[in-house]
Amino acid sequence: MGFFSFFLSLFISLSIVPFSNVLVAQAFTGTYGVNYGRIADNIPPPESVVTLLKAAKIKNIRIYDADHGVLTAFRGSGIEIIVGLGNEYLRDISVNPDRAVDWVKENVEPFLPGTLISGIAVGNEVLGSVDPELWEVLVPAVKNVYNALVRLRLTRIEVSSPHSEAVFANTFPPSAGVFKDSVLPYMRPLLQFFSQIGTPFYINAYPFLAYISDPAHIDLNYAIFQKTAGIYDAKTKLHYDNMFDAMVDASYAALEKAGFGKMEVIVSETGWASKGDESEAGATMKNARTYNRNLRKRLLKKKGTPYRPKTPVKAYIFALFNENLKPGPTSERNFGLFKADGSISYDIGFTGLVPSSATSSPLCIKVCGLEGLAQIAFAGLVLVLIL
Repeated sequence: MGFFSFFLSLFISLSIVPFSNVLVAQAFTGTYGVNYGRIADNIPPPESVVTLLKAAKIKNIRIYDADHGVLTAFRGSGIEIIVGLGNEYLRDISVNPDRAVDWVKENVEPFLPGTLISGIAVGNEVLGSVDPELWEVLVPAVKNVYNALVRLRLTRIEVSSPHSEAVFANTFPPSAGVFKDSVLPYMRPLLQFFSQIGTPFYINAYPFLAYISDPAHIDLNYAIFQKTAGIYDAKTKLHYDNMFDAMVDASYAALEKAGFGKMEVIVSETGWASKGDESEAGATMKNARTYNRNLRKRLLKKKGTPYRPKTPVKAYIFALFNENLKPGPTSERNFGLFKADGSISYDIGFTGLVPSSATSSPLCIKVCGLEGLAQIAFAGLVLVLIL
């Protein structure tokens, strides 16, 4: 092939594929992340959260908006953040490309490169939700956000959209995983676009929710990574000793049936409530500690699933804090790895802003931050030594 012919063919190939995967950075560089929800009036300020995450060596977080105070506090932290574009914006952005550009200019561009915004989650649990009107606007909204990033030369930021288990018609056994017929007309074009730009499939997978929906027939040990007989998938001849892996592989099975077998699955939310209503079986401190401790160990091993053994599982844990203003059952306010004062909810290997037995006021943390508390503690130690 001559010199001119080579470059002509290269130009044509690049023209045919407008979205090169090479240009798209993965928004998740590790295997363990945390969802930083803030529906609360008593949690530490973002500056203290940065200190907390650094101490815990957590390098990936998701937030559900693009709060400027949070993004400013994380500048220079080295922690990668996926920001959220709420469902309430989807209709407007789906029909107004300029609105998508304005949103990125206002909520993303000013904080770069100091704050490591690695992804934008467009909507949350849209497909399969009770508002089918949003189903129709999701794909055009996603495309307009991506095109806005292209216009602003920010295509290294990943564009995604997390789903709930409601998008599936079946997930048991894992090989039977399949999308609902009602969802497929909207899911297929979304997956097609994501396959072009290199975005993984994000799923909110909660063994906790599965267990409380049918505690009489689901083995608790299977749900919380404890020793159990597990299940056997006759079609794939694979054994599963925990529900989390089964949920991930059911997603892979559904993607295969839809024609996207090469797409990676990332768990955008998972967790276990430490407290719940009487009707919420299994929502206890012991079970939450067991699930999150075992899940953390499992993710840090960077292992795959039985069906995808060479693809390390990545997951964001829900959530960083107990959120006292969340509506719904008691469990909704008790998913936090940490309490409102910054101490640990239970021990899975992390340390908090203050010892778990401390009675430090959340106000002190909000005003002083961890650095202020450290100064107070040091001053107290010096005083003791002098006396």
